[in-house]
Amino acid sequence: MKCSARTVALGAVAAVVTPLLAASPAQAETRNPVVFVHGLSSSASTWNTWIGKFKADGYDSSELYTWSYDWKQSNKTTASQLAAKVAQVRAATGAERVDIVTHSMGALSARWYVKFNGGTSYVDDFVSVAGVNHGTDLSAFCAFYTSCWEMVAGSSFLGTLNSGDETPGSVGYLALYSTCDALVNPDSSAKLNGATNVSVGCISHNDMNDHAGNYTKVRDFIA
Repeated sequence: MKCSARTVALGAVAAVVTPLLAASPAQAETRNPVVFVHGLSSSASTWNTWIGKFKADGYDSSELYTWSYDWKQSNKTTASQLAAKVAQVRAATGAERVDIVTHSMGALSARWYVKFNGGTSYVDDFVSVAGVNHGTDLSAFCAFYTSCWEMVAGSSFLGTLNSGDETPGSVGYLALYSTCDALVNPDSSAKLNGATNVSVGCISHNDMNDHAGNYTKVRDFIA
């Protein structure tokens, strides 16, 4: 049977389009699972609003991981526990890397994990939301907890964490900071050298990881 020119052309188009359509599910599967790390005097529930937004935007529960830890302990201890959590997530999902989203003090333990516990090999994108990256004056009021003492500006913990490269490895770093954060003082403490530092205007500390605009920035960064 003879084929018309139109039939041949349609066949050629189908040959190109079909592989692209077939690749779409595979491409979706390459999205990194997200591990959320809460801060001082908090728990996994602090992420409920954003978890709901991620799900509304197409993420599955199997891609979103919150966890609670003893926030009074040293951030170094939490970093070791985070390393175990990331290993668990990778084993469960088969993912090579994860994205980490942190709030407040959670940025410190997560950064310690990335810098000193091998996290540069397993983290793709790292987000610090109102992170106490260079300390805060207010932590002196709760310095009887190890974690709070480590947040005092000039502490040996912060000196070690911030020595050399603050954003090591091939990880993508985003730091969101408020211009009126009453708990991170000074506001500039939330910035990270080498990161994409974004001022989000005047948003209270506890609203930083509950804010719709901040969510969009984080979602787009780790996409």
